Amino acid sequence: MTVERYIRVFAGLFIMVSLALGIEQSPVFVSEWALAFTAFVGLNLFQFGITNFCPMSIILRKFGVPEGKGCCPAESA
Repeated sequence: MTVERYIRVFAGLFIMVSLALGIEQSPVFVSEWALAFTAFVGLNLFQFGITNFCPMSIILRKFGVPEGKGCCPAESA
């Protein structure tokens, strides 16, 4: 897997976990404040899309995760 795929997987996982912890009908409900983490992840994804800077990508590269060729590589003619 590449850095971008790991970022997508972790973001999706964090959003699902924080929703489970923040929605009252959930069996693992903790507090409504867990939804603030969902907002933080969403804001970080928005910022990453605009600036192409993501702290998690720096951490993943230090662990040796390879860079990808982009999410939509150009097709060869």
